[in-house]
Amino acid sequence: MVSLETERLLLRAPVADDAEALAPMYADPEVMRYVGDGRPLARAETERSVKRMIQRWEADGFGLFTTVRKEDGAVIGRVGLLVWNADTWEPTTRAESENGRTEVEVGYTLGRDYWGQGYATEAAGAVRWADGRGGAGHGPMIRTGRRATMPCHGGTRHDGG
Repeated sequence: MVSLETERLLLRAPVADDAEALAPMYADPEVMRYVGDGRPLARAETERSVKRMIQRWEADGFGLFTTVRKEDGAVIGRVGLLVWNADTWEPTTRAESENGRTEVEVGYTLGRDYWGQGYATEAAGAVRWADGRGGAGHGPMIRTGRRATMPCHGGTRHDGG
């Protein structure tokens, strides 16, 4: 299993059962306000979203991690790398991109109860750190499934997540 770990968080590859924990977050209009088309998702849509997360990992060897708070095992959201078609700005995978022109960005969505605690900054920092060490298809780190540990301290500056 692919995973990253910080002081407070475990970022792991998604599994189908994550839909149960993510469904309340995806159903929250405030959480989903800036995600996709901005509308909350029904349970079946959440299940399809998690399935797409898994498929993107299978296609590219990286993607969005399910983000788990270590102190209690709570799934708090998803954080990871998103691939966009550089011509259409539609989500894709590098494997699916016909012209090969893609952009990769760090993205996150956290449940509202977890906002304002530095989790997004901590998790995104771990993803960026891993990417700099060979993630996003640029090297072996994420694809081999090795666990990486990043020193990180709570209370870091964050913007809304």
